[in-house]
Formats: sequence, structure tokens, C-alpha cells
Amino acid sequence: MMMVIRFSLRAILTATLLLTTAFSALAQDKVRMVPADGDGKFWPRWRGPSGQGLAAAGPYVEKWSDTENVLWKTAVPGRGNSSPIVWGQQIFLTTAHDGGKKRSILCFDRSTGKQLWETFAPEVRPEKAQGKNGHASGTPTTDGERIYAYFGNAGLLCVDMKGEKIWHVGFGISDPYHGMACSPLLHKDRVIIFQEGANPTGFVIALDKKTGKEVWKTPRKETVSWGSPIAISVDGKDQIVVSSSEKVYSYDAEDGKLVWTCKGNNFEVIPTPAVGHDMVFCCSGRVGPTLAIKPMGAAGDVTKSHLAWRVGSGSPFVPSPLVYGDYLYTVNDIISVISCFEAKTGKLLWKERCGKEVREGFSSSPIGVNGKVFFTNDDGQTFVLAHGPEFKLLGVNELKTKTLATPALVDGLWYWRTQTHLMCIGKKE
Repeated sequence: MMMVIRFSLRAILTATLLLTTAFSALAQDKVRMVPADGDGKFWPRWRGPSGQGLAAAGPYVEKWSDTENVLWKTAVPGRGNSSPIVWGQQIFLTTAHDGGKKRSILCFDRSTGKQLWETFAPEVRPEKAQGKNGHASGTPTTDGERIYAYFGNAGLLCVDMKGEKIWHVGFGISDPYHGMACSPLLHKDRVIIFQEGANPTGFVIALDKKTGKEVWKTPRKETVSWGSPIAISVDGKDQIVVSSSEKVYSYDAEDGKLVWTCKGNNFEVIPTPAVGHDMVFCCSGRVGPTLAIKPMGAAGDVTKSHLAWRVGSGSPFVPSPLVYGDYLYTVNDIISVISCFEAKTGKLLWKERCGKEVREGFSSSPIGVNGKVFFTNDDGQTFVLAHGPEFKLLGVNELKTKTLATPALVDGLWYWRTQTHLMCIGKKE
């Protein structure tokens, strides 16, 4: 009995140490992702409190199915691929009805899955969206007082925690290539989005989060991107990074002025950048390049001076990369191949096919927790891998339904959005 207890404690301490080390390393870097406000207890935005798909160690189950370890399951009205976010006892999602004519924020109770309210954005003509994208792909964000959701032509909607509308800002009618999918970013007292293919031009914009009033707006000429902005701290000064068609851009977070650019992206960009080891990691295109950029001292075009390393092919088309400790994980979703790199150098440590070779077969972004990495494909299969320089497949979980959204992890529970349902997965008492 004592041996079992010691082993369990050792396993918990090891997992905690792994994640603590990962978070500490990121926090000590001179270039780091700006974390979400709060103590990291909840999952308030796209890719969680770290903005990187990392969850604090906890009693998360590693095995589940469409019935095993399912605590509750509730139908989600409408259609959308946005990920759930969590604050307190509430879960928030975005969804679209009638082909995007009506778009809304949904709220569910964490304990039961019961829908609590739905608040709609003003109706406008929907943009022309590619089928896999749809009209509710951007994940909402919250500061615990308000929820913010971006709906393309339907604008940016802000509501309180009870679903009452506080403000709404429209950005005009546009028909970008394959639609829009940006998740809004909260940075201090501002909410930030970027929009491509707008009329007459695209832009990156910062709005006052309490009023919706414009703080700054910087025009952009790009017309193709479905990514989301991130906020990074560069030696104590914040920048907003946008990875988009053919280039990566960084803007001063205070006034929106361009700081630096780096060439190398492909034409199509979906993944959100990841940050670690004083570098920003950007992926693009259909098995295009992966870039590792050093923002310290960067100004102007830094393609030749600050590109630390580049992998020419095999990067994700849709899922974002994961920096977990010393390693960078990506999935080539065109052929279902997962790769692990040494983050500092770009050295390939391993690459293995997980599941069937399916073109654009992964959409969900990976999760790192408890010394393991979780990759989920569009068929709802989650591949559980050991975190580290050697490939080890620990198991495969089957939800047996289309799953394009990335899960939220809070208090030892997984919250999954499938094509039709919201699910809570955890250890049953």
C-alpha cells in the first residue's frame, strides 16, 4: 500500500514538475507570451490562460470514449467550430444559425451542461465562408466581467456574464477568401482583432474593452488569413504579433505602429503563433514552412537578421504548434504526421503518422498537460503521446464524431465541443 502511495505521489510530483518547469522557462524568457489576466484558474481564451495550449497539472483523465468518463453531454444549437472557454461556473461558445445570418454567444452551466442563455449579434449579410470554416470559428474571450466574440461581417460583440449586450462594433461588409476565423485577444484594457480582405483594406485594430471605442487602427494590405493575434512581451515591452499571408508582422501594443516583419510564410495562414526560448514560432500553408523568429532587437524587415531557424515543409495547415518545455510539436494535417522538434535549434527528433492519412484531417490544436501531449483529429480520435524526445503512443481515445474545436481544461475536467454537442469528460466519482 505504501509503495502504491509513494508511486502515485511520485507520478503527481513528476507531472507537476514538468509543467512547472515549462511555465517557469517561458516566464523567465525575455520574449514570452503575455498570459491572460487572472491567476490561470480558468480557460478564458483561445488556447487557454497561457495562450499556448498548456494546462496546469491536475487530475485529468487520459482515457475516454463517447461513453467512458463522460460526465454530461448536451446539444449545441446552430453550427460552429469555435472552442469553448470557461470562467467560474460558466462555459461560453459561439455559434451560427441560418447559414451565418444569425450569430450568437452561448452560455452553459459547467456542472450540468444546461444552456443558460444565448445573445445574438446584429443580423447582416454573411461573408462567403468555406464549409470547414463556417461563420462561428473564432473562439470568444473573457475577463470575468464581459465576453467578447468576433463574427466577421456581424462585427465584434461584447456582453456581460448574464448575456446582456454592452456594446457592438461593425466593420463593414467583406467577402474574404474562405471567410473569417480570428479569435479576439484581450490585452490590458483593450480587445484586439485583425481582419483581412476588408473593404477597402484589411486592418489590425485595438478597441477599448469597456466601451468598444477605437484606440488605434493600422491598415493592412493582406487579403488571406484565418489566424489570431497574440501579445508578446519583448524585454518588458509588449507587441502584437500577426502571422498572415507571406509575412509575420509585429505591432507596438501601445499605438499599433509596425515594429518588424519577417518573410517566409506561405499564401494561406491559419495557425496561431507559439512562443518560447525567446522565439516566436509560426507555421503556414499546406505543409509549408515553420519559422522560428527572434524578436529581441528586431526592427524593420528582419528576415535575414532574426530568423533563427526554418523548416521548409511539413508544417500544419490548420492546427497551431505547441511549445512544451524544450520541444516544439506540430501536426502535418495533410498526411496525419506528428513531429517533435528541438525548439531551440529546429532539429527534428521524431515524426510519426497517427491515424489514417487524411487530407486536412486535423483541425483541433494540441494540448500539453501532465507530461503528455494530446492531438485530436477531425474524426474525434485523440492520440495520447509521451512528452519528450522519443515517440511513444500511450493510447487513442475515440469520441466517434466530428471534432474540429480545441478543448478547454479546468479543474481536472475536459470540455469538448463536437460538431453537434458540448461534452464534459472527467473521472466519475
